[in-house]
Amino acid sequence: MKKEIPLGLYGITAENFANGKSNEECVKEMIKAGIKIIQYREKYKSLKAKAKEAKSLAKICKDNGVIFIVNDHVDIALLVEADGVHVGQDDMDIEDVRKIVGEDMIIGVSTHCKEDAVNAEKSGADYIGVGPIFKTTTKDRAPVGLEYLEFVVNNIKIPHIAIGGIKEHNIDKIIQAGATRVCLVSEIVGAKNIADKIKKLTDKINK
Repeated sequence: MKKEIPLGLYGITAENFANGKSNEECVKEMIKAGIKIIQYREKYKSLKAKAKEAKSLAKICKDNGVIFIVNDHVDIALLVEADGVHVGQDDMDIEDVRKIVGEDMIIGVSTHCKEDAVNAEKSGADYIGVGPIFKTTTKDRAPVGLEYLEFVVNNIKIPHIAIGGIKEHNIDKIIQAGATRVCLVSEIVGAKNIADKIKKLTDKINK
């Protein structure tokens, strides 16, 4: 049965921004601090290494009742029996992904404009990523700004994740715009103390 996307923080791996910490270390810390959904995103390893790491992370998430999403790789998502797969605008169409993964797997889609969001919802996406809201080092793309986030909040019915350049100092703007699910990548994995950082961010979201 397909799982629901939880409110609050959405965790994403990014070993190259983690200041020497492994993806496994970061995921364990994120889960310990209360994050209920983790996306495995890894751009710089071989497919073989990604599959091996995804198996390990999938088990950690399953053992802790945390939703596990695989970025880009539909084949790895199926291999490790992930809860979902996240695709970009240049990946396969959502309808084609659905034919491969079936009805019970979550499909998330990155969106960068109003048309992307509307198309994703019509095509059967279970949630969308909205961003990058601000300038970010994790994506080579111009920021979309708060206006697009506000459009999604007011017009798109499926869950959305605000992402891109979000930090502790500007997360208040995201919350004020109406976002209830937020992703901070380097701000979390690059923190000296991941648990402390997540607590501060969660307090701001809940406030």
